[in-house]
Parts: sequence; C-alpha cells; structure tokens
Amino acid sequence: REGVNEELDELRKIIFNTKDFIEKIQERERLKTGIQSLKVGYNKVMGFYIEVSKPNLHLVPKEYERKQTLVNAERFTTPELKEIEHKFSYSEERIKTLEKEIFLEFLKELTKYYSTLRKISELIADVDVFSNLALVATENNYSRPQITDTDEFIVKEGRHPIVEKYLPKGEFVPNDTYMDNKENRIIILTGPNMAGKSTYLRQNALIAIMAHMGSYVPAKECKIGIIDKIFTRIGASDFLALGQSTFLVEMIEVSNILRNATPKSLIVMDEVGRGTSTYDGLSIAWAIIDYIANNPQKFGKTLFATHYHELTQLGDDEKRGIKNYTMAIKEYKDEVIFLKKVVKGTINKSYGIFVAQIAGIPDEIIKRSKEILEELEKAEKYIKEKVEIDVPRNIVSKNVFQPTLFVPEIPKEVEHIINEIRSLDLDNLKPIEALQILSEIKQKISNIKF
Repeated sequence: REGVNEELDELRKIIFNTKDFIEKIQERERLKTGIQSLKVGYNKVMGFYIEVSKPNLHLVPKEYERKQTLVNAERFTTPELKEIEHKFSYSEERIKTLEKEIFLEFLKELTKYYSTLRKISELIADVDVFSNLALVATENNYSRPQITDTDEFIVKEGRHPIVEKYLPKGEFVPNDTYMDNKENRIIILTGPNMAGKSTYLRQNALIAIMAHMGSYVPAKECKIGIIDKIFTRIGASDFLALGQSTFLVEMIEVSNILRNATPKSLIVMDEVGRGTSTYDGLSIAWAIIDYIANNPQKFGKTLFATHYHELTQLGDDEKRGIKNYTMAIKEYKDEVIFLKKVVKGTINKSYGIFVAQIAGIPDEIIKRSKEILEELEKAEKYIKEKVEIDVPRNIVSKNVFQPTLFVPEIPKEVEHIINEIRSLDLDNLKPIEALQILSEIKQKISNIKF
C-alpha cells in the first residue's frame, strides 16, 4: 500500500502512468507526421515502439529509427521512447527488489512477536473448529456421545453426516447399532446393491471418529467405548503403475488389518473377496470371518458387509459373537422397494436384475435375464433335490475349512455341476453366456444316471 516506502510509491507511479504517457505521445506524433493510423505500443520482446503502415512510410520523420519489419507495417523507436523504456524496465526491477527488502524487514520484525502470534492463532483455530462443530450439531440435530470404559458400541437412530445432506430433510433413514466384544462382536450384513449397506458401514465409522474427536454425532443417542484404531476395507481401487490389481490391493489392506488390529479396534469390511472368482472370494471371506471370530483376544468389533449369502451360515453364533443382519426389502408386484433399514436376519436374493432395470438396461434384456435366471434356479433346485446337498453345520465352528462342502457318496460328475452353478455370478452374466452355460449343464445332467 502507499506510504510504506517513498521510492516504491514513485516507481509505481511511473509504471501506472506510462499508459497515459504513451497515449499522449501517440496523439502528438499523429499530429506531427499526419499519419492517423500511427500507433505507439509495447511488448516484452520489442519494448516500446511506433508502428507505421507501409502506405505511410514516406511520411516517417528522419529521427525515427527502424526497429522491426512486419508484413504490412514497420516499427520504429525514438530517443524519447528509449528513455521511457529504460525508466520502465528499471522501475519494474527496482520495484521487485524493494518489495522483497520490505517483506524481509517485515518478517524480521514479526519474529519478535512469534510466541504471542502463535498462541493467538492457536486460540483462533480452536474457536473456529469448536464453533463450527457447534453450528453443525445445532443445525443437524446431533447429540452428545458418551465415551465410556466399556467395550460397547451403541448408536440409536444413527445417520450418515454427509449422505443425509444430499437428501431432502427427513428422508434419510436412521439405523441402530449395538456391538460389544462378547455376543455381538461381529455383524455379517447382507443385502442387494443400493440397499444401503455401505452407507451403514461408513456412518458407524464416522460416528466413532466424530465422538473421539470431541464432536457431537448424528444420532439420537450414542454410547461408545474407547476405540484405539479404525480399520476399513471399502471400495475398489488398483495401482496399475505398481502392478497391483484391485484384488491384490484388497488383500494387502486386509492383511494390514489382520496384522495390526486389537480388541479395542473397530473393523469395517465391505465386499471382501469380490475382486476374484466367486468360489475363491467366498472361501477367503469365510476364512477371514472365521479367523476374527476365533481370536477375540486379537480383534474387536467388526462390521462385515457381503453379497455372499453363504456366509450367513456363520451367523447367530453367540459363543463366537457373530450376528446376522440384513437390509430390509419389500417386494410389491414386479417392484422392489429398498427400505434402507437394518434388521436382524438374512436375505438369499441379490435383486441384481432389478438394479439393472433401475440403471436403464433395455426392457428386452431385463425380460430375457429373468427367464434365464428362472431356468438356472430350476436347474440348481433340481440338482439339490437329487443329491440333497447341504453345508455341514459343524464347519462354521472349526478353524480349518473342510476339504468338501458336500455330504459323502455324491458322484463326482454331480459335484462338478453343483460347483459350476454355485460359482455363477448372476449379476454380471450376459444373456448369451447364460444360455450357453444352461445348455452345457442340461447336457451333462442328461448323461448322469441317478
């Protein structure tokens, strides 16, 4: 600003007044030469110049010095313009030097008050943070959480603080959560896409973080025991530059969780195993839950969302602290309504075709998908009725997965067909692929003697 340094003020005036000065020179030279199209300009390469079009070159005075030739014009300079250019260039450089000197002097003076200024800035930062947390809590009806020495994680009518802001007021569906390190240590959450599983997982992690940082939380009531770490395995990502696929990244993150979690940790896992084949993914997910359940001295509360409905066989095991929950669904005629409510129980349908319909997949494909799905389900049901297969219940309480999921005396041909059907990813199966697979299964069944 003006008044800090007299020399700096004068130099700035030279820079700022140059434009007006140039306009005066241009007007004067036009009157002097009679060249009405004469222009006085400036650029960083040429500096200041007088430009005259070629039809008017015979009117150029002798004192003009040629500086540059263009296609339709010539550029000249004069002793007066040279002097202005010198002052202009000097002023620009001198201004930079002076401004730097003044700034460094200011910093030197400022260091005398460093301790005081730092304390003031910290106080302002605290006021800024807490006042904003208070404002957000007031505007969004947050409640004060209770931080306890217990191992409980209790949330009544919890909400996602970000997702609810994108919905009309009152439309977000709140959900309860009750977990501890005993009978309610692991929640296996099933439900179709778009039902709200990921939102539920994330909102509980966010509520835990907000409670521990001293904020009110988006819930009617909240009581949380001290959590030392929060581990998450959510979303799909890869690092192709490092040669790491989506599944490899997923396994690296899971490995980190299993190696570093403690009984006071909160673990959040979403769709572990989806990055590989169905059977591999199911086996890994099953083994992970088994490992966490069998080692309560190593792991704390765990939220595990999955599309593998087979994992629900691990649930409702109070001794190991595993509970089954699902996202409530209501079927009405040919429609599916996602209630966004977490309830106890399980679900055995993915509703993938309905989600595809919502996404805008052509009706012809949707119709054909339903037909193929019906045929595949009939084929699987037929085989099950013939061989009466079932996963042995005692498998869920052992550390090591048994070599086979099937009862004895099942022909290898039948077992192979069953494995094929179980490994089908119906959500991602193309119609033509489904028809081909169904035809192959039908042919194989017709060759088996029961």
